[in-house]
Amino acid sequence: MQPKPTVVAVCGSMRDGSHTRTALKHVLDAAAEAGAETELIDVREYDLPIFDPDEEMPEDAEEITRTIREADSVVLGSPVYHGSYTSAFRNVHDYCSFDEFEDTTVGLLAVAGGGSYGSTLDHMRITVRGVHGWVLPHQVGIRNAYDQFENGEFKDEDLEERTRKLGQQAAKYAFITPDVTSAEADETEAEEAAADD
Repeated sequence: MQPKPTVVAVCGSMRDGSHTRTALKHVLDAAAEAGAETELIDVREYDLPIFDPDEEMPEDAEEITRTIREADSVVLGSPVYHGSYTSAFRNVHDYCSFDEFEDTTVGLLAVAGGGSYGSTLDHMRITVRGVHGWVLPHQVGIRNAYDQFENGEFKDEDLEERTRKLGQQAAKYAFITPDVTSAEADETEAEEAAADD
């Protein structure tokens, strides 16, 4: 029997009423319902100076990197700033390396005030792959975020379903291993389907 997965979400927004943080809470709720232990890393709650490789790692950075390193799945969320991610998100990422992300399942979420989020997701995926994280094919982009939520809840059921699916997959694929071939994946899927019957 597989152990209970740990799913950690990282919110790269400094805004009090962050729609990224709201969306990530829905992701974590779905992951918890799928059987995971969950935790949200909210960058506002940490004293995190700009990463300097010549300086000793601050205590808060040690806490963040330890939490990410010990997670089975990590979901990264950022608002869209100028077609990319925020400096707050990037700063957390700069403190992390292979030790935190190698062979870790990673989900991506980007939240745009306007209509474009594709390049932000691309940039996030590239940086995660650069430290050998396993990025889930399913990702979430939210357009026109100011119109998508009311009292912390989604207005659009389809968008809510897509967002929750990210949490479900973060839990489901938390223990995926790099040596899984297509044939092995198909066999595992068939075994799981038979067990559900």
